[in-house]
Amino acid sequence: MTGTMLKPAGSDRLARVTARRVRKASKRLSAYLGMVHLRLRNTLVRDSVTGTADVVVSMTTCGQHFRTVDVALESIARGTVKPRRLILWLDDPALLTAEQPGLRRLQRRGVEVRFSRNFGPHTKYYPCVAGGRDPVSPLATADDDIIYPPRWLKTLVDANRRYPDMVHGHRVSVIGTNGGSITQYEAWLRRRDTRPGFNNLAMGASGVIYPPAVQRELRNRGELFMDVCPGADDIWLHWVALRAGIPTRQVEAMPHFFPMIPGSQATAPSGVNVAQRSNDHWIRTLYSTDDISTLAATGPAEWPNDGDGQHGATG
Repeated sequence: MTGTMLKPAGSDRLARVTARRVRKASKRLSAYLGMVHLRLRNTLVRDSVTGTADVVVSMTTCGQHFRTVDVALESIARGTVKPRRLILWLDDPALLTAEQPGLRRLQRRGVEVRFSRNFGPHTKYYPCVAGGRDPVSPLATADDDIIYPPRWLKTLVDANRRYPDMVHGHRVSVIGTNGGSITQYEAWLRRRDTRPGFNNLAMGASGVIYPPAVQRELRNRGELFMDVCPGADDIWLHWVALRAGIPTRQVEAMPHFFPMIPGSQATAPSGVNVAQRSNDHWIRTLYSTDDISTLAATGPAEWPNDGDGQHGATG
């Protein structure tokens, strides 16, 4: 008998399962060590969190995430580029009476803690654009449950400087269309290049930067999002940019999935939105036939969704 013996199918499956478990365990350990490092840094460093980069970074938090929001903020504060302003929006002044020494230290270093009506996930950007002052600087949004790498903001700022009339994100999904309809959210592909397009939707979890033109459109449309998609800020933000004729681009060829702060996943809203098909409902509410024609004309993605990352269209 010649040739090599075939491995049982069960052994291949076991090897894949084992490898996947090892990768997940490694990611959890890396995230935990990252959190410990940032908490230690928070107690030792006294440098300002702000700098000379012409960008405003905005974030919101609520509930249990308030306990660890200092980790997310500290990860931005240690960046190679520092924003002109770093703002945290809260909806409850009583939160500041809670025991959060890390946040208090960040405030002394320049983090602005401001208060707003609770707009759900839209709170991370809407209070920044709702004022009467005309925006002149790009606005970068960040999530309160992510550990961002040191070059996170620099990559966004560099992309904005190169293409100032586009939305840029670290992770982009490609909106699928078929027969004049938008396909189910869960079936959308991941972008595997930096081609701009109207069918690119930037995922807020990894960070997005918006030019002043998009901010003006958001301000002009007011609080309509509370009626049409209150729990899906990414979808609303994409739709507003689409209506304004502003394409979206991924900053690098491969999408970026940054570590989640340990313990924060339990209250993340994205799983609810995906599991209950809320995203698909809101998409049907927002996008018109003409919108879908514009999305379809951009062309399909070339690569399948690799399944990494669990954040949905909310953030």
